[in-house]
Amino acid sequence: MKPRFVFILGSSLLLSGCLSDDMASLQAYVDEVKARKGGYIEPLPEIKPVERYLYQSANRRDPFSENFRDDEDDSSVVIDTEQQRALQREVKERKKEELEHFELDSLRMVGTLEQGNALWGIIQDPDGVIYRVKQGNYMGRNYGKILSISEEKIELREIVKDLQGAWEERKASIALSDDET
Repeated sequence: MKPRFVFILGSSLLLSGCLSDDMASLQAYVDEVKARKGGYIEPLPEIKPVERYLYQSANRRDPFSENFRDDEDDSSVVIDTEQQRALQREVKERKKEELEHFELDSLRMVGTLEQGNALWGIIQDPDGVIYRVKQGNYMGRNYGKILSISEEKIELREIVKDLQGAWEERKASIALSDDET
């Protein structure tokens, strides 16, 4: 107990030597800084107005809209065939599946799963969530219906509008991803 008391007393005496009531040097420095002449501050540069550009779309697609719209007006389509009606029914009359909210190229096939006689595809969305899909499911924003699943890829049939506004089918696929991300 005694060595601790001696240590505290010695430390107090050493630190008391650091205290000083002499503030003259500090006051002199403050006075010198206040006496300095102020500098020149350059004015802000003039802000030039941006020239407006009005996009004249005429019959072109709006560049700020998504690739598909649920509220599309199909009255402009003059092609009226049974195939067109069937494709339009498939697009409009069924409930959307979870993977139809993503662009097809943002989805990754990360594997397959075999249960009984069925082969399931394992898909990862951009957020890292894993989904199990089978033949007949839909994915991607262009109404991509899964036609077949193999261990190397998933083949789909997408439904898109051509330049005249008619629905048409196109093939697409997602290959098994090698990435370990």
